[in-house]
Amino acid sequence: MQRVSPVDAAWLALESRDTPMHVGGLFEFSLPKGAPDDYLEREFEKMRRSRAIPPPWNLKLVELPLLGTRFPLMRQIQDVDLDYHVRHSALPHPGGQRELGVLVSRLHSYQLDLHRPLWEVHLIEGLEGDRFAIYSKMHHSLVDGVSGMRLIMRTLSRNPARGGTSAFWTVGAGSAPSRDAHPNGRAGALQLPLDLVRDGATLAGGLSRAALDLGLAAVDDRALQAPYRAPHSVLGERLTGQRRFATQQYDLARIKYLARASDGTVNDVVLYLSGTALRHYLIEHARLPDRPLTAGIPVNLRDAEDQSMGTAIGVMIAELGTHVADPKERMAAIQRSTREAKEHLSHLPPAARTSYTLLLNGPYIAGLLLGLGGHAPVPFNVGVSNVPGPPESLYMNGSRLEALFPLSLLMHGNALNITCVSYSGTLNFGFTGARDTMPHLQRLAIYMGEALQELERLLPARGGATRRRKPAARSRATTKRA
Repeated sequence: MQRVSPVDAAWLALESRDTPMHVGGLFEFSLPKGAPDDYLEREFEKMRRSRAIPPPWNLKLVELPLLGTRFPLMRQIQDVDLDYHVRHSALPHPGGQRELGVLVSRLHSYQLDLHRPLWEVHLIEGLEGDRFAIYSKMHHSLVDGVSGMRLIMRTLSRNPARGGTSAFWTVGAGSAPSRDAHPNGRAGALQLPLDLVRDGATLAGGLSRAALDLGLAAVDDRALQAPYRAPHSVLGERLTGQRRFATQQYDLARIKYLARASDGTVNDVVLYLSGTALRHYLIEHARLPDRPLTAGIPVNLRDAEDQSMGTAIGVMIAELGTHVADPKERMAAIQRSTREAKEHLSHLPPAARTSYTLLLNGPYIAGLLLGLGGHAPVPFNVGVSNVPGPPESLYMNGSRLEALFPLSLLMHGNALNITCVSYSGTLNFGFTGARDTMPHLQRLAIYMGEALQELERLLPARGGATRRRKPAARSRATTKRA
């Protein structure tokens, strides 16, 4: 039996039919050369064969009288029903990117069963070009983007000739690093109250300064973006449960060169591409606000050696420059905003950053729990995340991982999430949108490609040809209602 952290308990409390709180990933593989006709059938049989399932894959919510599964307790179970959790699907042959997008959008739209371990994996065959895919989803109370990526990295192999690759759900999550204990019991007993007082004073001081900075940002014209000042837009409406999904893939070297050429960072380029794509999308499909849309950018709070699961992310807020018509001025506005946001976050002691995130999102989460989502201010307009992935090619029993695309969760007032993952010299974007709020989501993905070309015209790139397919082929289409 184990308790769920307050942050992870919030994800469970927000779970609903319209706002399922799971995150996912789409992994596209190419079959190994000379693969037999029954290669995928054998792989699927191996996936369902193991019964030794470690945490977090064997964790199940504890059900209590009157409270049901809402109480933040989990326990390990011995027998995980892999016939339920691991599923096999096939696209009409030959399945293209549109057909794959329709299926994945639909799979990502429905809730996980809270009476079972909170994950599913779908093996998808029938893709054109000797390819197949795996779509997985897992509740956000168990993983965030960083911890989920680490699970994947520990299961796939760098060796294309290696067989016997373990399935995701047969590898344990590890645990958080333990704190150093005082060698002397009495000294430890005396030191603990002093540590608590000292840490509490540091925490209060850091949060007080952060609150003052945000308060000043709310009333003046500084580049630092205060929460809950995001302009009203179509992204701020209430959601229904159906989702859309689209993707793009670019050479990472191409993005890095543009970052250097603009005296910025890869994150600045990601924000520029996102803001520019959103600007064009809103002009075409809705109304562009006069003030800049803002992005909530997750920040990993884990130490390098921390292999724990759950959620351990902070957040900073930056503008997307959507109100600026000139591309150069838009990039400059984004860079000013991100510099201020990083400076603001750097003044917080490490121990205060989790509390800061809770305080920042607390009013929003409270409003969601009270049913005010879509009717109250939001801390930011859209989530934009950049997750570092493995730099080398990875294989699963000889099948090369060609691309991986993240799918995120959405909440009332935040109808869009843009997350990218680096992998083997590429940067892979996943666009998750609310179906009824974000029509023609694949257009947003295409606009991002156009934004990249626009930036290259301003800052001529040295080679770095794109590795993505043509926009219409690479963008995932929307799903039909089930």
